[in-house]
Amino acid sequence: MIRSYVTAASKRPSRLRGAPVGLDHFIQMKRALALWREILRTIATVPHEDTRNELRQFARREFERQRNVTDIGHIRYLISAGKTEFDATRTSLINAKILSE
Repeated sequence: MIRSYVTAASKRPSRLRGAPVGLDHFIQMKRALALWREILRTIATVPHEDTRNELRQFARREFERQRNVTDIGHIRYLISAGKTEFDATRTSLINAKILSE
């Protein structure tokens, strides 16, 4: 009788949304999140508030636009292209003396 109470109490509903992802998808999600955080940290150093807001909105739109991509090869490409575009944008902001190195 006690055993049934212990078993019943340990079954909690899962807080996960959707099906579990594989290891490769998990790794790519973490890479995308790391890129997002790097972008936000860099944007936070932009001195002009209007420019900061515009850059944040642009980055968010780009991430939201690709939110439902599930093909692992395409996700890798998007992360790589995102890093390249981010580095080019950061270099432009440094050259324009909006950001410091």
